[in-house]
Amino acid sequence: MASRAVYVHRDPMLKKRDDFEDILEERRHSSDLRYALKCYTPVLYKGLSPCRASELKSMVLQSDQLQYVINQVSKEMGRTAEEVQAEASTILDEMAHRLQISTVRFFAFTLSKIFKTLFRSICVNEEGIQRLQQAIHEHPVILLPSHRSYMDFLLMSYVLYTYDLSVPVIAAGMDFMGMKIVGEMLRMSGAFFIRRSFGGDKLYWAVFSEYVQIMVKSGFAPVEFFLEGTRSRTAKSLTPKLGLLNIVIDPFLKGEVFDISLVPVSISYERVLEEALYARELLGVPKPKESTSGLFKARKVLSEDYGSIHIYFGQPVSVRALAEGKVNRCQFNLTPRHIPRKPGEEIQSFVNDLAYRLVRSQEENMVLTPWVLLAFLLLQNQAVGNERGMSLDELTEQAAWVRDLSRQFGAFLHWPDQLPPSKVVSSSLSLHRGLVRISDGRVQLALGQEMPHSAMTSEEELLNRAVIILSCASYRNQALHLFIRPALLAVAIQAASSNKKQEVYNSFSFLWNMFSNEFILCPGAAVQDFEEACYLLVKSGALQISQQEILVSGRGHRTLAFLANILDPFLEGYQMVCRFLYEATEGLTEKQFVPAVRKFIIKHLLTGRLRYAEVLSSDLQKNALAALLRLGAVQKLKGGEEQGALKVNKVIVNSLEDTLGGKLPTQKALVARL
Repeated sequence: MASRAVYVHRDPMLKKRDDFEDILEERRHSSDLRYALKCYTPVLYKGLSPCRASELKSMVLQSDQLQYVINQVSKEMGRTAEEVQAEASTILDEMAHRLQISTVRFFAFTLSKIFKTLFRSICVNEEGIQRLQQAIHEHPVILLPSHRSYMDFLLMSYVLYTYDLSVPVIAAGMDFMGMKIVGEMLRMSGAFFIRRSFGGDKLYWAVFSEYVQIMVKSGFAPVEFFLEGTRSRTAKSLTPKLGLLNIVIDPFLKGEVFDISLVPVSISYERVLEEALYARELLGVPKPKESTSGLFKARKVLSEDYGSIHIYFGQPVSVRALAEGKVNRCQFNLTPRHIPRKPGEEIQSFVNDLAYRLVRSQEENMVLTPWVLLAFLLLQNQAVGNERGMSLDELTEQAAWVRDLSRQFGAFLHWPDQLPPSKVVSSSLSLHRGLVRISDGRVQLALGQEMPHSAMTSEEELLNRAVIILSCASYRNQALHLFIRPALLAVAIQAASSNKKQEVYNSFSFLWNMFSNEFILCPGAAVQDFEEACYLLVKSGALQISQQEILVSGRGHRTLAFLANILDPFLEGYQMVCRFLYEATEGLTEKQFVPAVRKFIIKHLLTGRLRYAEVLSSDLQKNALAALLRLGAVQKLKGGEEQGALKVNKVIVNSLEDTLGGKLPTQKALVARL
């Protein structure tokens, strides 16, 4: 199933998606014990018998690649090869999984009980499962799920066990090892543990990469990891991390396997368990340390209703087919395979494009619920300072309008058309009643005592309101991939000095470049994204476009206003980061940046100068800084006493703040400069 991002004029509505089956339905009517103890005979890669975990360890420690690095480290560090070998063995013991079917069966039984309590349904596309089954038989398979919750990897193993597929081996962070008993049980259900960062530890990197690659080459089990590297606290897709992707495709590039199948998986939650926890993390409350006692304290979540989950297994992506004509594999014949080498520019470019393609595929197959659309409307209504909220009738009418627009844009929308829109809206509001308040037939976010924008309020009150707003924004963010390109175009049309197509494109290109760290915008695809946005807005009747001009139709004003409002919190947030850096004293370090900018923004919010509490999100602040570093408006100093300090080009930062605030005279100069 090709990603429509690549084909500008392909109608997204023509994209066929598979039907779903609720796997909890059978669990509700049959024995969980019988399910856990069922005959389990998964399809294996080319019918090979998987090697035991102990054999896997021997293969890694005796491999030519690792032995080469051990000898290198031994010479560099002045240690004996035996000492370095022993250290490699210790690293592997700490890292390796010990997959046991008895533990998998225990989790199958326990998770059945928990999932039936928490969720109304877990819906899986069976055609995707069939494609995966075929892929596992033919080639090594890499599973790449989206990552929005701790539940993700449990769900993946549960689904594969349910359908008699090989339970995956899963890359997990070291923090899970701190959970006594549970950490070891995760290890015995297929988790292997890796450090969050390796630094310059050559030996650790060699052990890790060799361990993963031997599992890939031997077809031990599907290897599963999260392309984004960590859970998204905002429900937006994160910029993909390339380290593990480089490692898993290396055996293909070296000709050690014929092909590798990469399977993007989209996991969509109607309600996320960690909703408020994420919002607090974004506001600077430290993440609780993973612990077994913390897990038991979290049992109260079992009394809540978390709606439905949709899990969509995408079309397997053949690395061989994608590399055709893009990667010259002959270069790998020039040096012995066991000698480590850094990927060249051609490989880096290929892997980067591949990663973005896979994340776009995850995004496109995310199932959007009615609440996601309601979140757009409630946040936009709150931002204009409407103290009374919206009437249920008005909210329903607007929700139906956004539903139709999102379908025109190709949304994968789970909207029960057999029910009246008013019932769909009421049901969604009921599931998320912790975030909304309904009174006298009017709906608004549950922000406590409503205050006008100009009113003074306490910092504690402000942060409590921000938790609700950021929680609601996390649901809206699930659909940002759908609207972001048309939204960039809508703002560009407002900002351009004329309706000439080139002028509008210049504004679009500036915004596209500015927000490339915030949203999944494939590097080098600005023209393509502009054309896609034009196509979608013409198709929806909002724009008329000639060779030279872009004109807004009579019915297009409502569409463009809605789309432009989507970007407003991000524009205001980036503007505030620019203002903060312009006023900041010298010597500010990257580590000090987030707490300092948060304090600065709180001061401005308390005086009523800002409209959006979303600008308090540390994710937005870090993305803004990353964009300014990329654009050269800020530099990170290296070496000396000022190591890690941020050097700000105040002229550029001030110009950017003006441009983001809509002061157009500086925009042309900035577009040229950036």
